[in-house]
Amino acid sequence: MKRRAPSRTPPGQRQLRVGERVRHILADVLRRGDLHDPVLVNASLITVTAVEIGPDLKHATAYVMPLGGKNAEAVVEALNRASGYFRSEIGPELDLRYAPKISFRIDHSFEQAAHIESLLRQDRVQKDVTAEEDDDYEEGDFDEEEDDAQA
Repeated sequence: MKRRAPSRTPPGQRQLRVGERVRHILADVLRRGDLHDPVLVNASLITVTAVEIGPDLKHATAYVMPLGGKNAEAVVEALNRASGYFRSEIGPELDLRYAPKISFRIDHSFEQAAHIESLLRQDRVQKDVTAEEDDDYEEGDFDEEEDDAQA
């Protein structure tokens, strides 16, 4: 019997709510700076951008980015080493049977957004955008329609 690949369904309302709560708790723990790892000395400068949690609410992936993106790999490794500590901090704050196991990953959305922004600022794209705007809104189109409606 062949196994079918599981279909990826969008997260439910509870998953989103718990993920957002975990994100806030992680941000508070990092802001306090109670971590003893030398890589995480400036833990308050780490941004937790998103938390995705599994449908069983037992596994969570936290996407983080240090300020300026400096030492991102080392920071993520240190956070993953301290994942047990984060789990112990999250457990009492959540009204769940099990505290989720947390893994940390670098958030690449900032790089993707910067790449898209640079593409949109290219001259050939700007020509297309300004040409479409000129075609859509030629001067006087709306004035004539308003005059016809009033007459």
